[in-house]
Amino acid sequence: MQIAFTYDRKQVIQALRYHFFTRPEIRILVILVNVFTIAAAILLYFKKVHPMSFVFFSTIWMILMLVIWRILPRSIYKKSHTFKDDFMMQFQEEEVTLDTERGRQVWQWDRFSKFVETPYFFHLYFDSRSFFLVPKDAFATITDQQEIRNLIKRKLNQAKH
Repeated sequence: MQIAFTYDRKQVIQALRYHFFTRPEIRILVILVNVFTIAAAILLYFKKVHPMSFVFFSTIWMILMLVIWRILPRSIYKKSHTFKDDFMMQFQEEEVTLDTERGRQVWQWDRFSKFVETPYFFHLYFDSRSFFLVPKDAFATITDQQEIRNLIKRKLNQAKH
């Protein structure tokens, strides 16, 4: 099956946010900052800590959310030329082929380590940090989406065994 697509900025930024929040180190950091902020609020309520502790952890929480939710995804989007290209992608039994005006890339199915589906994309991961986004709206029908979803799942399960 062959699809043609370009990326929608808002959808890509949302996909990057999803990627960041699924990273274990970011999840742990967010949980720790939340725990310390809640603990500071509780201790402030019982007058066990100075109000500056609560202000400090709340400020860290706001900065962290601002960086992960806004700054990081937008900066990656702006720096990457990939999101501005026009693509032709072909899914075959043996491989996935990607064509742009800059060239062609062919990936064997065993190059992908995992597959994640989000509302707008299929994320094809090469490793824990690098992935390729395939927009769902590039498929003509829901049936085509389902067909590719099944192909990806089948091929990635075969590669693991």
